[in-house]
Amino acid sequence: MRRLFGVGLSLVTSFVHADASLDNLGLYTQSQFQTMQGACPQCTLLPQTLWYFHNEIVAVPQPGLPVSHIALNKRGADDTEALDANALPELVWTGSSQYWPQMTLNANATVATSAEGERLGVKLVPKIATNRSYWNADTNDFLNGLAVSIRGKLEDRTLVIRTVWPKAFRLDLAAAQQPLHGTETLQTLVQFEQGGARSAYQSRLLWEKSPGIAQQSAGKPALGILLNGAQGDDDEAHGGHFALATGVVGKEGDYGTWLVNNYYNLATNSEKGIIAGVTPFDKYMGDLNSGQAFYRPSYMLVAVFNQPEIPQQIQALNNRVMQHFYHHDLVYDHALENCAGISIDSLRQLGWQVPLRGVESMLKASAAYWYVAATERSLQKGRAIYDYLNTEMTRLFPAVAFDAVGNDLLKIAQSGDPHNLTSATMQGMPQQLQAIYFVRIPQIPSSRAFGLAPVYSFGQYLQQAPAERSQWKIIPVTPNPLPEKLKSGLALEPQTPPLVPLSAIFFLISVIGVVWLLLWALWKRWLKGIHKQDP
Repeated sequence: MRRLFGVGLSLVTSFVHADASLDNLGLYTQSQFQTMQGACPQCTLLPQTLWYFHNEIVAVPQPGLPVSHIALNKRGADDTEALDANALPELVWTGSSQYWPQMTLNANATVATSAEGERLGVKLVPKIATNRSYWNADTNDFLNGLAVSIRGKLEDRTLVIRTVWPKAFRLDLAAAQQPLHGTETLQTLVQFEQGGARSAYQSRLLWEKSPGIAQQSAGKPALGILLNGAQGDDDEAHGGHFALATGVVGKEGDYGTWLVNNYYNLATNSEKGIIAGVTPFDKYMGDLNSGQAFYRPSYMLVAVFNQPEIPQQIQALNNRVMQHFYHHDLVYDHALENCAGISIDSLRQLGWQVPLRGVESMLKASAAYWYVAATERSLQKGRAIYDYLNTEMTRLFPAVAFDAVGNDLLKIAQSGDPHNLTSATMQGMPQQLQAIYFVRIPQIPSSRAFGLAPVYSFGQYLQQAPAERSQWKIIPVTPNPLPEKLKSGLALEPQTPPLVPLSAIFFLISVIGVVWLLLWALWKRWLKGIHKQDP
């Protein structure tokens, strides 16, 4: 028997199941959304948002429900006034209109069988021409016989797969507590077996408030701190990726229907078809074209709460930040406003003052500015290297953000100390935390090279990439500018830093001054020698 529930223009198909959390989209319910593709006159979408998703299948709030809205005089995470935890994201990028929570694929992925024994033919969504990480025979071998959830569409008796996610990738709610011990750190867990792309999936209970309480995590709200590793064949992507996710823990520890807040460069067309957005976890990881799991390993810290307020506030602010992102008053920058920086700004703005890790070196940044500007004959490239070396490291490196947030989370849980929690909502964290898990998600084998652990410093980045820049493997992308007619307000006042930073000017003046003093000293010495030689 099949259960159907309506979501606007099409139906979400779901076989009978006992896990109510599968009816969720993050902290919300599926029934609060409708599916649409293209124009939606009754929707409250910003025109900029609709422009980015005009060819995509998305979920938008049902008419009459509260929707996130932004203050046009604020930018990004600064827009915290009167956050409404009940306001839905204006759009969730599902990419599909139908969802099957449990299916099993045969050896060559031509037949999918439901838990009730119903069999459907299988087709894969077409590969994007520029995508290098697509399903192949190794994927068949990996998924053969595994229970998976699937997003896609039904054409007669054929299931066209857009997203696939192994059901075994879930929290182990029966696991005994296994805290970090000896020389173990969050960094060593991430760097295990070069990042664990070929390792077994792992769900490890790092902490629980009292013995056995983690086993009661099903149905509880949760925050996921998500780190994706380095790509194995893209030398511009050794830093990895960072995102925050929220949702409800499934009956068996499932997290595939959580929502991930994925900040990605909107100014270019991703070769894999990625669009920045609030998106289901299984799509973020398992989309056949854009899924992170098809080209690198991933890691997640999961904080399970006994109350929903903290995950709700984090999601509510990220709903707004994403709207600012589409509105273009917040613009992605690989150094100054990247996935880690935007995400951690939202935590700090809400009152979780994640400890800073400082910058690489202002002196190095200033010296590198002039070296790159001279050798590359480009002040813009000089400014870029300066920003990389002079941006606070929790905002620059996804791995450092993950480490800083994770270690502070464990400290708060273990000590109950709210010292870094400065808002009334966040100060409830020590009492509301119930369990903390570490999850390692291996790469799903595909046509792409296996990925690596992300780097934690600029020096490590240079060690992992080829020494000769000419030998770097770089995936080209094409521009995707927002039309000028859609820009308004603060989007017309971009916050671009000056091409020549003040500290680099001071550095150059200092170098010139030191050189002048040395030359002056040599000149005086030479003159003194001349005078001694006079009869």
